[in-house]
Parts: sequence; structure tokens; C-alpha cells
Amino acid sequence: MVNKSSNIAIVILAAGASSRMGEPKQLLAWGENTLLGHAIKTVLETRIHPVYVVLGANYDSIKKEIEHLPVKILRNQEWHLGLGNSIACASREILNSETCFDGVLFVLGDQPFVTKAFLNDLIKNFEPEKKQIIVTAYKETKKGVPAIFDKTYFKDLLLLNGKDGAKQLIRDNSPFLKTIMPPFKNIDLDTQEEYLKHVFKQH
Repeated sequence: MVNKSSNIAIVILAAGASSRMGEPKQLLAWGENTLLGHAIKTVLETRIHPVYVVLGANYDSIKKEIEHLPVKILRNQEWHLGLGNSIACASREILNSETCFDGVLFVLGDQPFVTKAFLNDLIKNFEPEKKQIIVTAYKETKKGVPAIFDKTYFKDLLLLNGKDGAKQLIRDNSPFLKTIMPPFKNIDLDTQEEYLKHVFKQH
């Protein structure tokens, strides 16, 4: 069961130029979908709304592929400044919304092994009004997205910039941090080698 007592916005970050991939990875095939289409489908299955998708590089071609879906597409004109800038772009939209959100869940568009069940687990663990930051555990001490931030941090998220995203914000608020280990290997697909290795495993 999803925690119905909290009102969470979900943001899929998919604004990068995929320079290491050599082509827009958002549109790479994944099963019967694309990488970004798969991420959107997974997020929509959580039944949490609204869902925002932040686009930047290759905006027109990617938008064309997803504009029929029930998501709100945001265009980050400054996507080249890094992940933090896309987080700020989405946070600005959320702060200006008529809805008063309890928190925001950030998901990457290039982590196809993230499941609906794991996202629901993060959401179930979120308790509004407690300054929580819930992050996903990786190998060793690395922590990252998917991650939920309480509304306490909305204005801090608005100020982010650069490629490190919200890492410093997470470090600065460690007393309020809750880390959840996923039951899968959480991999970002950044190169053709990584993509081909994992896409063939599906078949």
C-alpha cells in the first residue's frame, strides 16, 4: 500500500545530452518501450500524481515521444549546467503549484531496474513534517536517487546547480536521513557498452 496520508510530487530527471552514450538515451529501446517511456510507466504505476518530467537536450524529439502520456513536461533551458539545475527547475514548478506538497520524489530516466515496488517502499517510509530525506543505498557508502525530500527542503532544492545534484544537501542534513537498500543492482546506463550489456539480458 502506498502512503495515502502524504501528498508527494514525482519528478523524472531526463534533461541530459547523453554525451557518453553518443545518442539520446531517453529514446533508446527498452523492452517494448524506450528508457524514458519505461521510467514514466514505472512511476505512473505508483498511483502518485502529479508526475513531472524535466527535459532539456533534444527537447523536441523527446517531447514528441512522451507528450501523449499523463505527465507534465518541463523544459529546462539551462540543462547544460548539470543535474542540480534540473532539480531546481522542477522545484520551482512545485513551489509555484497551487497544490501544497508534503515532499518530492526524484527519479532518474536512465535507471530501468528501479521498480514500482521499490518506489512504493520509499513512499511508505516517508513521514511528512519530519524534515526527512529518504535516499537509495548503493554499494559502499554511496547514496542517491530515487530520493524523497520533505517540503522543508524545497527552497534549498531551488538553489541547486551543477552536476552533483543534491549530494551536498544530503550530506548537510544527515541527522534526518533515512537510507533504503534496493533489492536490485541500481545501475545508470551511461554508455553504449552498459546499455548493450543490459538490454541483451532482457531477452
